[in-house]
Amino acid sequence: MPLPIIIAAFALAATLFGQDQSAPAPPQYFDEPNFIVAGVADPSQRGGHGSDPVLRSAESLAKSTAALRTGTSVAAAAEKQGNALEAAREYQRAAELDPSETNLFDWGAELLEHRAAEQAVEVFTNGHRLFPHSIRMLLGLAVALYSRGSYDQAAQRFFEAADLNPSDPAPYLFLGKISNGSITDSPGFAERLERFARLQPENAWANYYYAATLTRTSPKARALLEKAVRLDPKLGAAFLLLGIVYAEEGNLTKAILAYQSAIEATPPMEEAYYRLAQAYRKTGDTAKAQKELELYQQLSQQSAQKLERERGDIQQFVFELKHQ
Repeated sequence: MPLPIIIAAFALAATLFGQDQSAPAPPQYFDEPNFIVAGVADPSQRGGHGSDPVLRSAESLAKSTAALRTGTSVAAAAEKQGNALEAAREYQRAAELDPSETNLFDWGAELLEHRAAEQAVEVFTNGHRLFPHSIRMLLGLAVALYSRGSYDQAAQRFFEAADLNPSDPAPYLFLGKISNGSITDSPGFAERLERFARLQPENAWANYYYAATLTRTSPKARALLEKAVRLDPKLGAAFLLLGIVYAEEGNLTKAILAYQSAIEATPPMEEAYYRLAQAYRKTGDTAKAQKELELYQQLSQQSAQKLERERGDIQQFVFELKHQ
């Protein structure tokens, strides 16, 4: 029986901007970006260059959900040709003709990727009702709820997904991308990431995400991060957080090395350049601090422009859906 879908207007306005600092004087840090560390918004940062941690984490979660999609042949072909609207229609038609787990998930993921959150919630709710043991269906529903701002409901769905099969890393990797405090501070969040590290002690991401839930001055957090970068020397996010831990301990030498490793492992990493500039400033090396700050500003502006283009494409997609 065809599943109902009501496509309504979905307006989004995102203003992203950067501040140019071209003077040769020592860099100033009065307008600090609002960075995200391990998905969790960094409360020590205020202000921001238009950064929105919760929105960015929602977009990251939507992209992760899309990566779980298998895609029907016609819809996938339409996507490859850049025809998102036709792809959405094909996913819908496939789900209505055959409401299988794959077809329902693919349709919901397509809607979610283009930020039609309300419609995605409807599709994933029906999918979860029909396939209650599908982890990815639960994850899709959790991300859709998160995207529309239903954080308490989203948290429960994320936790249910992690509990369905505790050895499956996927739900934990999704949890690690969350930046909303009402979820990250809720009972059960840290416990599940601790379980991830306990069940998979040789998983670099497990060590990193668990460390991110701990107090940064905790020796355990530092040990977990040092283990994470040993397990995966390309895990730039772990190097970045390790650098922050070292800096808060007052070990700027190690912090600088960690930030440099983060940049080398995962270029371009805007926050690593910014943190590196801060560390150099504190050591008195204003020339290096200025250079890293300029690199940060360049990357930040490029990232802002890219995000603005992507969000404009999403607005156009929803507008076209509405007027079909």
